[in-house]
Amino acid sequence: MISPQQVEAMIKAELPDALVQVQDLTGGGDHYQVTVVSSQFANKRLVQQHQLVYGALRQAMSTEAIHALAVKTYTPEAWQATAAS
Repeated sequence: MISPQQVEAMIKAELPDALVQVQDLTGGGDHYQVTVVSSQFANKRLVQQHQLVYGALRQAMSTEAIHALAVKTYTPEAWQATAAS
């Protein structure tokens, strides 16, 4: 089992400027939804953004500490636009 704080720390290790929200979807510590806001997503396609997040969590996912992961990614500008609506 991996804690939401550990998931956040792993993402921030790869994307230091990221704002990260982690939600444990089942309470079992292995199904998560993450929302990540980072300037490093600028000029990247959605799949490339998600690859950066998956890359940060590669070890946890390969050992099945994380069994399922839902990812939402935003640039800071897109995040602001979402928050404003």
